[in-house]
Amino acid sequence: MDAQSRGRADEFDPADQWILNPHTGDYELRLNNSGADSAGASQASGPRIPRRREPVRDGGGERRATTRDGGGERRGPARDRHGSAPRREVPGQRSRRSANGPRGQEGSGPGESTGRRSRKAPKARRKKALLWTVGTMAFVLVGLSVGGYSLYQHFNGNLGTVDIGGAGNKNVVDADAPVDILIIGTDKRTGKGNEGYGDKGSVGHADTNILFHVSKDRTNATALSIPRDMITDIPDCTAKQPDGSEKVIPGTQNVRFNQSLGQDGRNPGCTMRTVEEITGLKPDHVMMVDFNAVKELSTAVGGVKVCLAKPVKDPDSHLDLPEGEHRIQGEEALAFVRTRHSFGNESDLDRIKVQQQFLASMMREMQSNDTLTSPTKLYSLADAATKALTVDPGIGSVTKLATLAQELGKVDTKNITFTTVPVMDNPAEKVKATVVLDTAKAEPLFAMMREDTSLTEVKAQKKAAKSKQDALLKGPKAAAAEIRVDVFNGGKVAGAAQTTVAWLQNNQGVLKSTNKANAPAKIDKTTLEYAPNQADQARALAAMMGLPGSAMKKGTTDAEGLQAMVLTLGADFKGAGIPITGPAKVPDGIQQANADKAECAK
Repeated sequence: MDAQSRGRADEFDPADQWILNPHTGDYELRLNNSGADSAGASQASGPRIPRRREPVRDGGGERRATTRDGGGERRGPARDRHGSAPRREVPGQRSRRSANGPRGQEGSGPGESTGRRSRKAPKARRKKALLWTVGTMAFVLVGLSVGGYSLYQHFNGNLGTVDIGGAGNKNVVDADAPVDILIIGTDKRTGKGNEGYGDKGSVGHADTNILFHVSKDRTNATALSIPRDMITDIPDCTAKQPDGSEKVIPGTQNVRFNQSLGQDGRNPGCTMRTVEEITGLKPDHVMMVDFNAVKELSTAVGGVKVCLAKPVKDPDSHLDLPEGEHRIQGEEALAFVRTRHSFGNESDLDRIKVQQQFLASMMREMQSNDTLTSPTKLYSLADAATKALTVDPGIGSVTKLATLAQELGKVDTKNITFTTVPVMDNPAEKVKATVVLDTAKAEPLFAMMREDTSLTEVKAQKKAAKSKQDALLKGPKAAAAEIRVDVFNGGKVAGAAQTTVAWLQNNQGVLKSTNKANAPAKIDKTTLEYAPNQADQARALAAMMGLPGSAMKKGTTDAEGLQAMVLTLGADFKGAGIPITGPAKVPDGIQQANADKAECAK
């Protein structure tokens, strides 16, 4: 995966743009290009160098903060013309090359005052924590925005974008809806030293994959790992060609999931389509990285703590570590997440668990004071992240990523759960090299995600269960013989309306159900439209179908005569008798790992 359109802003050194904001106690990156200073404004023009703060003692021996400007003059806190205490404004940025004189010389003004850095309460700091999951750098960007750091043109020039052929490309994010981001780590061996890992000619397959689902109310998130060796069907997809034209790439049945990218010219949009077919969740955006991401980001953060329950010496990944805790970065970090034959039963599934542990540890490292208070680390993280990241056009700028970050950053990290698509050994193989979907376990998990049900205990989620929508499901229910409903098919299952009507009549006793064939348009979510005087019928039908409260669409006027309710089956409908709602709690046997808890790799 070679990122396109990478650039640099040569007029300034972004590392010099960190400014302490006394209101928040955070450093902020600021950039203005006009070059001249404007006294009295914190938005002074021209790139500036942050002043170095030094403690000095006044005549009474009291320590107070002073600043040293570019010319070496020591000055005390600025006061206004009445001698009052300094105003707590964001310090002005110093020009590196002033239009009025040599470097570092500039006028002073109220915007240049400094204030004592305020302490963050632990809870407030936690809420601004840097988010991270398996696409590595993706949530570094989230954290930088959430922590109050501006990502601007330098980082924007680093970003690469990829046209995904219409699968996604939507504008940033809907603030009043769940967010689903597909993060792909490719096995393309680009970058210094990476060809030595073998398969150096790889076009870049979908090697590490996580569907990151953030709830509508932003109280929780689920990071769903998808095994690369899972046998699945890859649907037809459209890929942009070098000449600008679009090509439909035929689907393939019974192949590894990782072939959804790279193989036969497939782009990330094809992987997104495959994920949608498997889970019923349509990714809003895609973020893609290669091997360099792990090396560069683990180094930028100063190393990641990992724990080994036993010593590891893997000749394939070149990981060589004794038992116990270690801080790893660079090549060693990449070896840790790549090793496959050192943990569990040496399968890709156990490697996924190790990767999840590494990523959770990276998240905790980014939450530490050493990272959050270090401009150098934060700048290095953002720079490494944007250089390694390729995204769809919908989030193809730092401004758009910052908007996305504002939404994702609302999630408390204690409510981020890692899990893996439930699979079992491929029964068609004697030598077990691949896996297949365990539908009985997977479908309830997918249903929970589609219904936006948290995998962790979240107070706000419990309150949501008592919402007005769910209240529509409570109350008297009509007898099956009294239910009158017209069924339309607006989903993906061919003949769904007919099979549903047959099931309702033969299995549930709803004899007044009618097949109305295809709906006027396809819809994502199944809906049941009913009149106020049909509420008892609607509740009874919802119970039979396993409909959530969000599917209930109550009208404003009563039904007359033989008017029927309207049931429109959406893309979330899997078949007659299969509840659309997911379970309230995670079913037994589902692998989980919490982002807040450290574990040792076994």
